[in-house]
Amino acid sequence: MEKPPFWTFPSDELLKELTTETSGLTQEEAEIRIKTFGANLLKQRKSHSNLVLFFAQFKSPIILILIFAAVLSAFLQDPADTIIILAIVLGSGLLGFWQEVGAAGAVEKLLSIVEIKAVILRNGVVVEIPLAEVVPGDITVLSAGGGIPGDCLLIESVGLFVDEAALTGETYPVEKSVGVKDADTALAQRSNVLYMGTHVVSGTGKAVIVKTGLTTEFGAVSQRLRLRAPETEFELGIRHFGYLLMEVTLLLVIAIFAINVYLARPVLDSFLFSMALAVGLTPQLLPAIISVNLSRGAKNMASKKVIVKRLSSIENFGSMNVLCSDKTGTLTEGFVHLHSTLDYSGHESEKVLLFAYINASLEKGYANPIDEAIRSHKQFDLKSYEKLSEIPYDFIRKRLSILVKSDDKTILITKGALKNVLDVCSFVEGPNETVIPIQQVLPQIQTVFSDLGTKGLRTLGVAYKKAEDTELKDQEKDMTFLGFMVLYDPPKEGIAETVNTLKEMGITLKVITGDNKLVAMSLSKQIGLANPEVLTGPELYKMSDEALIQKLGNIDLFAEIEPNQKERVILALKKAGNVVGYLGDGINDASALHAADVGISVNSAVDVAKDAADIVLLEKDLSVLIRGVKEGRVTFANTLKYVFMATSANFGNMFSMAGASLFLSFLPLLPKQILLTNLMTDLPEMTISTDSVDPEMIDGPRRWDIKFIRKFMLTFGLLSSVFDYLTFGTLLFFLHATPEQFRTGWFIESVLSASLIVLVIRTRKPFYQSKPGKALFWTTLAVAVAIFIFPYSFLGPLFGFVPLPAVFFPVLGIILLLYIASAEIAKKLFYKGGRYKNQ
Repeated sequence: MEKPPFWTFPSDELLKELTTETSGLTQEEAEIRIKTFGANLLKQRKSHSNLVLFFAQFKSPIILILIFAAVLSAFLQDPADTIIILAIVLGSGLLGFWQEVGAAGAVEKLLSIVEIKAVILRNGVVVEIPLAEVVPGDITVLSAGGGIPGDCLLIESVGLFVDEAALTGETYPVEKSVGVKDADTALAQRSNVLYMGTHVVSGTGKAVIVKTGLTTEFGAVSQRLRLRAPETEFELGIRHFGYLLMEVTLLLVIAIFAINVYLARPVLDSFLFSMALAVGLTPQLLPAIISVNLSRGAKNMASKKVIVKRLSSIENFGSMNVLCSDKTGTLTEGFVHLHSTLDYSGHESEKVLLFAYINASLEKGYANPIDEAIRSHKQFDLKSYEKLSEIPYDFIRKRLSILVKSDDKTILITKGALKNVLDVCSFVEGPNETVIPIQQVLPQIQTVFSDLGTKGLRTLGVAYKKAEDTELKDQEKDMTFLGFMVLYDPPKEGIAETVNTLKEMGITLKVITGDNKLVAMSLSKQIGLANPEVLTGPELYKMSDEALIQKLGNIDLFAEIEPNQKERVILALKKAGNVVGYLGDGINDASALHAADVGISVNSAVDVAKDAADIVLLEKDLSVLIRGVKEGRVTFANTLKYVFMATSANFGNMFSMAGASLFLSFLPLLPKQILLTNLMTDLPEMTISTDSVDPEMIDGPRRWDIKFIRKFMLTFGLLSSVFDYLTFGTLLFFLHATPEQFRTGWFIESVLSASLIVLVIRTRKPFYQSKPGKALFWTTLAVAVAIFIFPYSFLGPLFGFVPLPAVFFPVLGIILLLYIASAEIAKKLFYKGGRYKNQ
């Protein structure tokens, strides 16, 4: 017989069923259960075992076909050639493996810094443990901003409201309470159950974990949908680049194979030659180069207090041209101070301060800096006040109410956003506790509010009423407005310079805040946004998406914005063609963080915000973010350098070889020689992640452009081919080279030209004005020396190379000098007029 669902059990019975107690599991029992139930994960962590990474180096179809053809050749022809080909393929794979195995470990260490934790009772003590270690039977302690670590049944709750939008689509927070529900109760109506993937908006509580990982409701949904993170612009660019290379490779390989067979050359030799050409055209180290570049970038960013959770977001971070941010803690000091407490007419009021203090001291639902500021401003003796009940703060009402009893009087005290407090008030307390109808003094209240706002001071309202009973439902009405709480959060020192630096870097700052228009405008002027264009939440509500997209370019400041409007602003900015970053750390920022191209949070953020972010700052400071953006741009620039190198020299050499094979009576290079050429040219390119980057390459956002890469490939690839054919002519008509001499001479020229051109195309300046990284320079030099020695070493004959006459080398020097000079001229013309400034 099937057990009834857990929401039908009283909490004490369920605790017995799960063999646990309200004090939680012991650590020993938890370790046994994690072996039984497995890690609390919706998807298993990717295995980074060395064996998996090693074999991943050979998964390219072209590499597999080449290996198959080489093995087949061993049975039909010379097994020595097969061994050499397989050794080179293995060597290339080992290079990629060596790079990636270090990158994978480094990234895992960085992610552990910002790991999401769950608050659990273990051995009767409240502890924070990694989310993955939560097991059925654990008791979780709930508070505002915390995520729910598994499907669980409530055993305690005080004013608990939970956002279940991720699971049910419900817009508003749902109230949760201890109880028992029928077995057929719909998911959204189970008020005694909390679900993994949702989060607490306000209130406190405790719950017993019943299901974890894929057995949860959220786990079942994720299994059905198999959702993956949306593809970043960088990932899309890499995919399109792969398509471009595949098209070029297929056309070239099929044509060369068909023509060689037509010319009655051996079919297997022609096939091996075509496959080797395909390997030469394919930048098989690209995955390793990208992994190493991104992981190195992540390590460098970590040293600048920026932790990258999703590596592919580094490129978006670098190409970000719009940053949306709240003001608190980012533009301001982040420490709220209570400036004063005033009555409705703007005069100091001790009673307003007392009632605000009672409300802030007795509330338990929503920890926030405003209440902390009130409590630390001045202390009162509250022994005569007994708390009876509470209506927690939520982002819809924007109020917090406390019901207290003092001297046989029951009083409801409410504080919150001024407009929302005034909405529930019918009266105003005047001098000597006289009561005035609110309509008589509403203009005066608005005048005080405006005067404070223009000074950059934030205002909240305080109201009260004598309650008839302890039932709080529908009590927030017909209240008496008591006065204002006036708060201030000064701008950070040097923030104006920081905002100006963002502007110089090509990043437009757009401030999104829930504060009123006057306060937000005052702060904006203090941080350097002179005469900002403002759009308010009510104005945004009336605006169509099309009109919003048209107007966005001129708006610097979004004020009085509701939480659900943040996501709308970000989506509109993206539709307008921007790469948008969003910096948020609050409960209501999760959807905006998901919507942005780059979700940025801080390590002190609530779990739901940190979990939604791609990048986490260890300090909530724009200067930290700026350092991270620069490092992101360096990473992208170095990744693009490898693409340029792979699509210029490689493409040129392979194109030349394909063309030469049509008019020569012999293969211009043997398959093993092509593979060796490819391996030798890869060696300098592997050091590209450590290369220095010119300042102009990181002075503005850069975006992936496949058309630009195609033009670059054609321009510099064809230029490379011109000098390859010049080498052919020299070898054939000037030196009258034998096939072996031809192959040796072209091998030397091909590797040298491909290695040296790296130093030219890595910068837009003349190559002698931009200093390469040490690793790149010395590796290039080492390859150049090795290439000259190679034909004369014991390895030369194995690869079919022979010593060359001395006269060849001066001619080769002249050809290389002409090639470098021509490449410099071509580069200057290619970038002339700033046509590709943002590439």
